[in-house]
Amino acid sequence: MKCPFCNCDDTQVIDTRLSEDKMLVKRRRKCVACDRRFNTFEKIELQLPTVVKTNGSRQEYDETRIRVSFMKALHKRPVATSLVDEAIERVRQRVLMHAEREINSRAIGDMVMEQLSKLDKVAYIRFASIYRSFQDVTDFTNIIQQVDIK
Repeated sequence: MKCPFCNCDDTQVIDTRLSEDKMLVKRRRKCVACDRRFNTFEKIELQLPTVVKTNGSRQEYDETRIRVSFMKALHKRPVATSLVDEAIERVRQRVLMHAEREINSRAIGDMVMEQLSKLDKVAYIRFASIYRSFQDVTDFTNIIQQVDIK
């Protein structure tokens, strides 16, 4: 590791600590040349698959977009934020476990719908109405019947 103060290539690790969640390593280092100390951090970097949109364009997986979808569907619904966070994490884990380098946005939408159906039926119907582009009342009737069956 190069020293940020004198650019010397020779540094020593003095101390190593794990974060509480054990996902981050903090190392205290000392430069052999100038004797100054500094911290470095290591974290796991996971490569999530690229999302292929319905129009064929590709973009990086963006958890913020998933969160916005959940929040719009759950607007004014009695669902704890911690439950929403857990559902978003489950979607992320499933995307991460996807065996290929690309994943269809429809597959992610289906994952979101699955999680919403477990959290709140009204939010599930709200999301489904936009995600599946409902055109008339019969589309709503069909999804409501599906929810009643589950």
